[in-house]
Amino acid sequence: MHQYITFIGDFPIRFYGVFFSLGIIFGCVMAYFLLKKDGRHWEDYVFDLGLTVAFFGIIGGRLWDVFFFDWDYYHNHLLEIPYVWQGGMAIQGGVIFACISAYFFLRKNKIPILPFADTVAPAIIFGQAIGRIANFMNGDAFGHPTGQNFGILYPDTTLAFHTYGPQPLWPAEVWECQGDMIILGLLLWYSCFKQPRGTVFTLYIMLYSLLRFCLECFRGDYGTLAFGLKSAQLTSLLAFSCALAAFIYFYIRFRNETNDTVSETH
Repeated sequence: MHQYITFIGDFPIRFYGVFFSLGIIFGCVMAYFLLKKDGRHWEDYVFDLGLTVAFFGIIGGRLWDVFFFDWDYYHNHLLEIPYVWQGGMAIQGGVIFACISAYFFLRKNKIPILPFADTVAPAIIFGQAIGRIANFMNGDAFGHPTGQNFGILYPDTTLAFHTYGPQPLWPAEVWECQGDMIILGLLLWYSCFKQPRGTVFTLYIMLYSLLRFCLECFRGDYGTLAFGLKSAQLTSLLAFSCALAAFIYFYIRFRNETNDTVSETH
């Protein structure tokens, strides 16, 4: 594992930025494919939407990380808050800001929100999986020490090494990438059947929240916030509860119709 591809003068070209960009690009590519296959002619909006959600997702992910995970550092280094190329992006904040911006984009273009969200949900988790490769290459979102003779040993240029030194750490970000791919498979399988609208996207939120809650037990890059839980675990509990309530509501309300219904009340 190596953080840098090369340097242009003193400016580093990081693997983090490359894989982060690939997550956005291939998430959009997969969304385009799913929408094209769906046949409702929404795929032409994918790349414009992708640029929109990427912009606001980066802002949300960065602010979430700064204020919920690393405020002890950044309140003394305010000028470094925009330095996203150094790493430090919280996926939960990115997803929240991305979803809000996507909502307004879809409303503006008169695209039914729930069917669209259901169709692209697998693409979202696919992009997240690639994004976790970026974290691994950058040496952030790491686990705490295993206390054994197994685990990941990070280079001395990474935050993980600066935090724990040459100790083997749990591969938290690697496991999340793998877990995201399992969720991708489950969402694709669930989407093979005619489902009430809104249920695929809320299932995505539930599955990812469950995965993230469990993996936080192995994360070692920040401490607990309240009730012995980390901020991401508290967010996951809230997101899972809201998504479960929405899933039940959508399933009951729309159980006699499917996502094949093109029209929707905005």
